[in-house]
Amino acid sequence: MHDVSQRTYARSIEAYAEACELLAGGVSSNFRLGGQPVPLFFERARGSRLYDLDGNSYIDYALGMGPVILGHAPEPVLRAVAAALNAGQLFAGQHRGEIELARRLKQHVPCAELVRFGLSGSEMVQAALRAARAATGRRVVVKFEGHYHGWFDTILVSVAPPLDQAGPAEQPRPHLPSAGQSLAAAQDVAVLPWNDLEAVRSYLERHAGETAAIIMEPILCNTCVILPRPGYLEGVRALCDRYGVVLIFDEVITGFRVGLGGAQARLGVIPDLAVFAKALGAGFPIAALAGKRSIMELIGRGAVLHGGTFNTNTVSTTAAIATLDELARDGGQVYRQMEARGERLMAGLRELGRRAGLHVQGLGTVFNTCFTAQAEITDYRSYRQADLDRQRRFLLALQDRGVRVTSRGTWFLSAAHTDADIDETLAAAEEALASL
Repeated sequence: MHDVSQRTYARSIEAYAEACELLAGGVSSNFRLGGQPVPLFFERARGSRLYDLDGNSYIDYALGMGPVILGHAPEPVLRAVAAALNAGQLFAGQHRGEIELARRLKQHVPCAELVRFGLSGSEMVQAALRAARAATGRRVVVKFEGHYHGWFDTILVSVAPPLDQAGPAEQPRPHLPSAGQSLAAAQDVAVLPWNDLEAVRSYLERHAGETAAIIMEPILCNTCVILPRPGYLEGVRALCDRYGVVLIFDEVITGFRVGLGGAQARLGVIPDLAVFAKALGAGFPIAALAGKRSIMELIGRGAVLHGGTFNTNTVSTTAAIATLDELARDGGQVYRQMEARGERLMAGLRELGRRAGLHVQGLGTVFNTCFTAQAEITDYRSYRQADLDRQRRFLLALQDRGVRVTSRGTWFLSAAHTDADIDETLAAAEEALASL
């Protein structure tokens, strides 16, 4: 049994009070606000474990919100980075490491005819949208309810809209979640329901002439890890081809997590452009835009501006090369191990949660839990029918028993998770469900 009464968060509470005097909200990302009892403060991590200021240990399924695919402080990556440090960090020029990294992306990612590197998914989404508009001469970008493509004004639309402000399901009303957003920037965004091919067909029949791009998460990991319906991605691909619309996959989460080739390789549908980040660097900051040569050359010859002082810094580039080499080792054996352990964890959670209405869906390397009577969650609005308050209490109960999951109920697996971790997690989940 996990002795919850022995767990204290006193030092995190004290550190958070101090942080609030110095940092806006006491945090450096709004996605860390709202932790219970406060946003926790951690002092170290190794393998599958996190340790907070109070000495509490956690089996970590948040994994830095997804990037830590090899586990915390992975030795092969740290060795490569340490060896590179003495050669310098920034040159304001090129180095061979970025060629080697681009070569690996071209080898593994189906759409990667040319590549550009940056530091964050949000940034590279902007490069993708800009390139798509330049390639088509059109202005409107179609995105879908519940999909998140970064926090910039031009695409932060209808990520988690309150249903009373979202409009009808078949024709959603764009919702801007942040004070201070540019209304003008968001006017170039149209919102559709996801997993509904007829909605895309109907929209393009009326608006293809002004539509530059359709952007989506090919597997909707920001909302309950929803897989596309059979034929949906293929249908959208065909419609984009018919109407000359650029298809963009946001693989910031799925890239190098669901397989070396991302969701596009796993699902067999190739976009025109794709954005990668998170797992690409195993915890080091790096992102990439990859895509068709004809579109990417607009960036390459300077017609479309993309820049960045820290792009392909030697530390992040070296980390990414080492990460991809580890993921590719032995024919991708690490993916088979992660999938097997993740699927065992999913099956165990389903069995434990059957009576409590715990719903589990996704893939072995990334899945989601929530509480609902629905047999399947297929889009944002069906997800919003789940009991999100019960979900919050379940996640807090897991935290109190030494299991850390993201605040939206997404579980990430890493190469460092062991069978013993899965056993311990299922024991904690049984107690957490009983406590509800």
